Amino acid sequence: MGWRILGENKDFALLGPEKFVKDRMTKYSPKVFQTSLFGEKLAIFCGAQGNKFLFTNEDKLLTSWWPQSLRKVFLFPEYIETSLEEASALRRSFHHDIFKPEALRQYIPVMDALARDHLDQEWDPNEVVKVFPLSKKFTFELACKLFLSVVESEYIKRLIDPFTLMINGMFSIPIDFPGTAYNRAIKDDGKIFSEMEICISIIALLVASFDTTSSAITSVMNYLAQQPHIYEEVLKRLNFEVFSEQMEIEKSKGPYELLSWEDIEKMKYLWNVVRESLRLAPPSQGAFRETIAEFTYAGFTIPKGWKTFWTVHSSHKNPEYFPEPEGFDPSRFEGSGPAPYTFVPFGGRPRMCPGKEYARLEVVIFIHNVVKRFKFQKTIPNEKIVFYSSPTSVHGLPVRLYPHQK
Repeated sequence: MGWRILGENKDFALLGPEKFVKDRMTKYSPKVFQTSLFGEKLAIFCGAQGNKFLFTNEDKLLTSWWPQSLRKVFLFPEYIETSLEEASALRRSFHHDIFKPEALRQYIPVMDALARDHLDQEWDPNEVVKVFPLSKKFTFELACKLFLSVVESEYIKRLIDPFTLMINGMFSIPIDFPGTAYNRAIKDDGKIFSEMEICISIIALLVASFDTTSSAITSVMNYLAQQPHIYEEVLKRLNFEVFSEQMEIEKSKGPYELLSWEDIEKMKYLWNVVRESLRLAPPSQGAFRETIAEFTYAGFTIPKGWKTFWTVHSSHKNPEYFPEPEGFDPSRFEGSGPAPYTFVPFGGRPRMCPGKEYARLEVVIFIHNVVKRFKFQKTIPNEKIVFYSSPTSVHGLPVRLYPHQK
């Protein structure tokens, strides 16, 4: 497993989460294997059965846990570090209020208006744009507006750089050495927040809004623009059908009328496209837990106090669940969709991501507005995908825009 602190972090960083897990599933076990990451001994659970076991044994055999780098970047005070369950309960209560259905309905016109303004200012004047940095700007501005009531661009610019630094340090090796991502992330000016619990909840919101959602938007744009041989025919149909679906909605509305909940519910095919993108390139790679009792799984004994991790790719790319798993096929989500515990980009109950519906609205509304205005083509056809806190196009996914004739 390597040194306790460094462990297999180097391989994890060089290979990326998907290949790292796949190689070890082949070498050790397709169900569960042991490794060392982020300074901790981990049992990695794989496949739908592994997902089901961890999800259904929450608070029985396992409890919430976060890596040291994430805890310290979030400035968890001692009383929270000794009671992560209380912190989790507080956050869930906070999220319940801001993600309840009536709140989400109110967010839709705000999201739509900001997406239109963003495209007016950042996309329309340019022939080529970089999707990932612009989608980060959009998602961060939206989160600041909805959750912090910050609308002035000057203040948002002052927030975005230190926030990016913090995210880069969240899943780094927890070594406080000058120059490391972790060291840069935990630096502060000596001031400790008051109302720490609220700060933690808001930071978690911003992380989800800023990093994972912008990664999801970029992935959808990547697959919509992709034209290599393996996806060519699928994407021709996809581009045509998504565009047709969005134009049908647009015809029923005035030119300045903002989207409503009813409009979003009509975008079934586009949501299938988004879900297929999340299957192939999930922004979140899984989640950690800590064992509160010793147990045996698939013939392996997991000691009390060990950390566990469930991984999305072990089920998302499994041909048993998704035939031809590397192919892009939104029809997988028609009808009853994938089998339980096989498609888990938002986790699973009782720890399902509370922002799932918020993310759906944000991604669908943004892509709707892009497709309504532009056709687009990748300027770097085989751009490499790298992994930081989420999968990222190494050059930011530059695309050439072809505005539709009005």
